[in-house]
Amino acid sequence: MQKPTKTQLKQSVARRGERSYRIGLSAEAQAETLLTSEGWEILLRRARTARGEIDLVISREGKLAFVEVKARASLAVAAMSVTSRQQARIMGAAEALLASHPHWRYEEISFDVIVIDGHGRAAHIHDAFRLQ
Repeated sequence: MQKPTKTQLKQSVARRGERSYRIGLSAEAQAETLLTSEGWEILLRRARTARGEIDLVISREGKLAFVEVKARASLAVAAMSVTSRQQARIMGAAEALLASHPHWRYEEISFDVIVIDGHGRAAHIHDAFRLQ
């Protein structure tokens, strides 16, 4: 068996990256459908800040939530894939977004996770993590 060339390896990595990107977009679209069916309003999608990106920012009845979307083979694996480092990044990005959107009105803030498995099943984990 012949060893792959550097070009072949780069192409393989690029294909995997493109596939992951498409899966992420599809998962975020599915998450939006779930959230709107639950009565949430989508305020921002893929909100980028100097401190990181947040997949979705949503609002409902005085609640503001920053949402991370994870698609994996199972719901449990997806839920466990939000690392403490990612949580810190999301909280930092949320801080930046709150500072740049003083007009947002809320009584409560949460950090939620939408998990999607390989069969397209989705679950909304409310208040998945908190500021320490």
